[in-house]
Amino acid sequence: MPQPVPSDLEIALQATPKPMSEIADALGFSPDHLEFYGRNKAKIPLHLLRPERMAQSKLILVSAITPTPAGEGKTTTSIGLTEGLNKIGKRACVVLREPSLGPVFGVKGGAAGGGYSQVIPMVDINLHFTGDFSAIEKANNLLAALIDNHIYQRASAPDLDPGTVVWKRVMDMNDRSLRNIVTGLGGKTGGVPREAGFNITAASEIMAILCMCSGVADLQTRLGNIYIGDTYDKQPVYARDLKAESAMAILLQEAIKPNLVQTLEGNPAILHGGPFANIAQGTNSILATKMGLSWSDYVVTEAGFGADLGGEKFFDIKCRTAGLAPHAAVLTTTIRALKYHGGKALAALREPDLEALAAGLPNLEKHLENLQQFGVPAVVSLNRFASDSPEELALVQERCRQLGVAAEIGEGWEKGGVGMVRLAEAVVRAAASSSGTFKPVYALEDAVTGKIEAIARTIYGAGLVTYAAKAKSDLKRIQRLGLEQLPICMAKTQYSFSDDPKKLGRPEGFELTVREIEIAAGAGFLVPITGEIMRMPGLPKVPAASGMTLDAEGVMTGLS
Repeated sequence: MPQPVPSDLEIALQATPKPMSEIADALGFSPDHLEFYGRNKAKIPLHLLRPERMAQSKLILVSAITPTPAGEGKTTTSIGLTEGLNKIGKRACVVLREPSLGPVFGVKGGAAGGGYSQVIPMVDINLHFTGDFSAIEKANNLLAALIDNHIYQRASAPDLDPGTVVWKRVMDMNDRSLRNIVTGLGGKTGGVPREAGFNITAASEIMAILCMCSGVADLQTRLGNIYIGDTYDKQPVYARDLKAESAMAILLQEAIKPNLVQTLEGNPAILHGGPFANIAQGTNSILATKMGLSWSDYVVTEAGFGADLGGEKFFDIKCRTAGLAPHAAVLTTTIRALKYHGGKALAALREPDLEALAAGLPNLEKHLENLQQFGVPAVVSLNRFASDSPEELALVQERCRQLGVAAEIGEGWEKGGVGMVRLAEAVVRAAASSSGTFKPVYALEDAVTGKIEAIARTIYGAGLVTYAAKAKSDLKRIQRLGLEQLPICMAKTQYSFSDDPKKLGRPEGFELTVREIEIAAGAGFLVPITGEIMRMPGLPKVPAASGMTLDAEGVMTGLS
């Protein structure tokens, strides 16, 4: 009888990491270049970027079908695929986002992989890591403090109207009570009272800027381009007008450097940035991806939630901005998610059900169609669970074969790299067949509404896009500010192609409503907000934090 797999935390704590000098050597540069944060993590200085080397590497995106609330294992697949590629003799590294403390202590858990496909040190990565999130939070809140001080001091240049300020404070925790607040209470010395609020740090435009910038100079320029609000005579006010960008950049001078760690099997892993994909662009930093491409033959990276969210933004925003050309995409799929989209109750997904599975396949098919529209070869990774029956696995593989797409069973969670060799081989074949180009869904010169509707109709399957009064007003402001050429970063539920999380499977011809459009001029995109999207999540009824323990020797349990 097979032995049960230990918990993620137990596996991570039992691992013996390689010296970081060996990880640097595996990438091909001297460990003397690294800036160490303890024994098992380090910063990579930006001078190690090698633009002339990047075109020789293969960039692989790992995305997923529309997920269940628990997620479908994209990070685990990304890490396992990297282990598998190294098993078959390829020089590969994985490039991932950093975890946010909100999900760690909420419901979803950390983002260091799972089972025997993890990056380590898992505890450090899931908690404070190298302090990047803290630096982003401080830079964001410095700007907030400067804005409120500018209003309090009654500075006349620029004559900022407090009622137009859109900038919010952030913290890296799920705290619904801070979504909407009133600041400036406490009399004359307490500031000017106004409505304000908090976002989670992963939703900060500072996070997006860090992930989109090409270097320190570009970082500072983008920080200066942050739109704050308007003057009383309706002129735009930017962070540069408050002379905020240099001080903010100083706080981010270490955070801009990608972080180097390792996988359980001792292969290089670069982690940097952590925007969510339902409210931001959902991909790691351009600098981290380019660092991987500078030193590895294969770079495996992931984009948050389904391919309709993080995947679309990876292609239309990140790759277009950075001049990257992905060579293949891996669509992570699970039997349980397909049954969920076929109408089976969440609590019954472990039960074999070929009928529900077949009914859920259109969700997979739509995601594959979308990837084909981008012109990138796709491979399906069928992330295996113990409850999956052979008949269910065979049904999905046969349907993929009919569609002309390779579908391999991924067993990285249980077996590490050995369980991902067949997937790695399929990815190598797909990447070899790639033209090294891709086709964006829209052109940047298209009208803002045209770009939104191209995503809604082509990627989501919507039949109609409508705009609330606030969104129509925002469109006029975008035109007035001359920002119509920016790409689109849709804010939408991750649980459906539509803006309604209850519409599972492959909904078609639905109406998508854009409530408002936020301006992220520093990051370089516009954010249409659909449905009930919140940029400050709340904790569940039983938070993961309530199941964590720490004993007298400092040994913890419950972290996942």
